[in-house]
Amino acid sequence: MRILVTGGAGFIGSALVRRMVLEDGHEVCNLDALTYAGNLDNLEAALGHPRHRFERTDIADLGALRAVVSDFAPEAIVHLAAETHVDRSIDEPAAFIRTNLNGTCNLLQVARELAQGRDFRFVQVSTDEVYGSLGPPGRFTEHSPYRPNSPYAASKAGADHLARAWFATYGLPAIITNCCNNYGPYQFPEKLIPLTILNAVRGAPIQLYGDGRQVRDWIHVEDHVDGLCRVLESGRPGRIYNIGGSEERANEEVVRLVLDQVAAQTGRGEAELLGLVEPVADRPGHDRRYAIDPRRMAEELGWRSATPFEEGLAATVAWYLANRDWCEKTLALYDGQRLGRGAAP
Repeated sequence: MRILVTGGAGFIGSALVRRMVLEDGHEVCNLDALTYAGNLDNLEAALGHPRHRFERTDIADLGALRAVVSDFAPEAIVHLAAETHVDRSIDEPAAFIRTNLNGTCNLLQVARELAQGRDFRFVQVSTDEVYGSLGPPGRFTEHSPYRPNSPYAASKAGADHLARAWFATYGLPAIITNCCNNYGPYQFPEKLIPLTILNAVRGAPIQLYGDGRQVRDWIHVEDHVDGLCRVLESGRPGRIYNIGGSEERANEEVVRLVLDQVAAQTGRGEAELLGLVEPVADRPGHDRRYAIDPRRMAEELGWRSATPFEEGLAATVAWYLANRDWCEKTLALYDGQRLGRGAAP
């Protein structure tokens, strides 16, 4: 297939592009604005591959976006381009509205023009954060109401609603996916797992928000990508598919497991590393628990996550320890400082 991937130089997007180009034989146009989290180094061998085309384009620029899409004429669009970090959304919500809402509207408009009379599909890649916070029991299903609590989650919820509206109003064959927390290689170190790894290596404080008992469902990025490919191939337009790893962990446990692996793989003392953990005030609007029910993916598409959390985490720690050049480049853009304080502008 000829597939346009937006955000294809980011963490999840680059994993999807590598899979599509190097394993599945698709022709991919990779569209990315190369903001702080976009990195061409993430693309490895796919970057110079004859089936890979890169376009530095901002989805919020309708004219530039229309020119690229019209020229490439894809058979499908997988939309991952987004501002994604909750803490940054607390500090700079307007940037999230610009990209995640206005940019998605632009992309849907261009997709609608392109899809007329063609076999086409559009996959809107989203997050479990749109559902808000769960209590102790239960899991999010495709019928759970949207109750976003952060500017990031609200912007993604709005983008999902736009995709649904373009399906209902214009007949655009759009599919929405909502996934849990991803981890794995090439994740920008503002996120919990890579930040914990790199701060442990540097001997820097590892900040743990609140009581550290906020629970997240985790999935290895390659399992998520496998799910996205399954949705693209066989998902039904107009449907929502929740992609989850069924690996719930409290943040304090995740940090401890990461530090256990850093200790095991570097020979550092566990007590020394645990001494770096520093409880700090919780962030505003911090959701208590997320958990995904992935049964629709299993029953309709035959997909299940394959990577046990501890196994994937060990491999992830090993990757960051072995790729220090990549880490140093990203740390030059973000040195681990606290974000998301919610101070008045």
